[in-house]
Formats: sequence, C-alpha cells, structure tokens
Amino acid sequence: MARLTRVQQQARTRAAVLAAAREEFIEHGYAAAKVDRIAERAELTRGAVYSNFPGKRALYLAVLVDMVGHAPNVEATAAPATAEDALARFARAWLERLPLAGDTASGGRLQLRSLVGVIDDDRDRAALAQLARLEALLLAVGLESCGPGRRVRTAELALTLLSGAGVLAELAPGFGDPFDRARACGHLATLDLDDAWAPPHLPFVAPAQIVQEPLEPIDGLTDLVSGGPVDPAADGLVTVLGIERLAAAEDAVRSAARGERVTVVIAVPFETGDLVRLKVSDLTSCLRAVFPAGTWARLKIVLGDQRLATVLGVADPADDTESALRVRSGTVTARGRGLGAAYAVARSGRKAAA
Repeated sequence: MARLTRVQQQARTRAAVLAAAREEFIEHGYAAAKVDRIAERAELTRGAVYSNFPGKRALYLAVLVDMVGHAPNVEATAAPATAEDALARFARAWLERLPLAGDTASGGRLQLRSLVGVIDDDRDRAALAQLARLEALLLAVGLESCGPGRRVRTAELALTLLSGAGVLAELAPGFGDPFDRARACGHLATLDLDDAWAPPHLPFVAPAQIVQEPLEPIDGLTDLVSGGPVDPAADGLVTVLGIERLAAAEDAVRSAARGERVTVVIAVPFETGDLVRLKVSDLTSCLRAVFPAGTWARLKIVLGDQRLATVLGVADPADDTESALRVRSGTVTARGRGLGAAYAVARSGRKAAA
C-alpha cells in the first residue's frame, strides 16, 4: 500500500477526530463532553486532537459545519411565484432540523445546530447579532427576487419566529405543528412593514479616495453562498468587514450599481470563522431549496483572514473594520474606510460615470 502524503494523513486524522467528536457530543452533550474521550474514540493522542482543534468549542463548531456540509442538498429549479410562497417553503426547509419527541436531548441539540451553552461571552453574542443581520439580508435578497420592495424586516421576523421554534423544540421536543409554523412564516410576507433602506449616517459619509492601484487575481477562495470559486479581484464592489460590522453588507448591496457584483469579505480569526461558516452555510442550504442558484449571482461572501485583507489593501483588520474598494480591469479605482465605506465607493463610481 502506498504511503499517505502528509496532507492525506492530516485529512484522515481530522475526519477521525470529527467523527469521534460527533459521537461524544451526541452521547454526552456539549457541556459534559471530554476531549480525552474524543481522543480515545478516535484512537489518537490528546495532542493529536489539539493539533487540529484548539479546544472543545472549536471541535463542536467544526462538527456542526461538517454536518451541514454533508446534509442532503436540495436545489430549487424554478423561482417561487410569490414572496409568501417563498417564505413558507423556506420555513419548511428550516424546520426539517427540528428534533423529534423520541430523540435524545444531546442528539436533538446537535440536529438543531444549537449554540446554547457554547456561545458564552459578550463578544460571541455580539458576533451572532451581526450574523443574524447578514442572514436576514441573504433571505431578503431571495424574497426581493419575487417582487419589488425591501424585505429585510420581513426576513428578520421570519428568522425570529423560526429561531424561537428551535429554542422551544430544544426544551419541549414534539410540541407544535411545523406546518402551522411554516404557514405563519408565509403570512409574514403579506404584512405592510413600511420597509425602507435609509441609514441615518449616509449624508455624513466621507468621500472615497480615487486611486489607481494594480490588484492581482486571488485564487483559492470559495463563495459561502453558492459554494463556487470567487475572485475578489474581479470587477465589482468589494467590502471588507470585521465581525462587528457585518450589518454593513447591506450598504454594499443597496449602493452598488444595478447588476454590479458585490463581494463581502469577512475578515475574522480562525475559530470565529467557523461560526460564520456555520451560520451562513446552514442558512444557504435552506435558501437553495427555495430559490434558483442565480438569485445571489451578484452577491459573493468570502471568509478571509488577515493575509487576504492585506492583499486587498486593508492592513491589520479588526472586529470593527469597515472598508471598501472598487475594482475595474484588475485595478483598484476607489477606496473608502470607516462607516459607510461601501456607499462612498459606490457613489464615487456613479460620479465618475456621469
């Protein structure tokens, strides 16, 4: 038998650790799980586990990401007729994760992708709040493909209802009719919420800097929404955001010219990256079951690190980073930094065209 390469061995070790960790979390739950037992299940040393994952929390998030990645992938072939129909279908896809009355408590929590007891500090809670804003934007883009008007507030309500159903299922599995909840979600699309995008800071945003800076193609990156390759150096509007500024992704989406590609680069540390990957990939697995893949063709979301941010001209990204650039024919033509950066860059492009 041919010897395994180092990369192959690392992949095999990681897979063994994830399989063992999943068994441990199903049997004992997150709080009572032990890294020593995970290592024993995987027939590895404790050091081998820690060489792949910095701790139990990272292991748990990686298990959830792996579960989402291996879940059955249902792709919609036709656009929903109405926003109400789309929202009801999205809710049905989301509610399929609810545990049944006969499931064990720990197994049900894993099925729910529950983060109760895992997210335990203010920074992580703040990150989840920003991720919820990004999730609402992604769902809203789908709903807006069914008709005119901003749908972010509708999306926020739907995600609130579904999240509440998840919490209740964790505490009282089997309670309630998921079909009733799906219909209720659909009816949210009929509410007149007077939804409009009008951030109060826009009139005070500093103008973008007009530049001429070469930018080489960037390979090896994946769009979290479609799963396909993406190059932030391709033509379009790029915004680089820290975990505290994810809500600013909507600034880029709303400000960009019609049809212009928008790439959101989320610059976060490794473990926070798994939290981002989990929330976005879990949501998009439900979205793809409802909306055709082209619905988000102009919106790309990339999980980056400090190296990628530096290549894009954003040095030392922090949690509150908000930066944007416009790329044309391999050249950065405008840059913006701080609150409203994407809006400033988009506006500079319209002025140049005029």
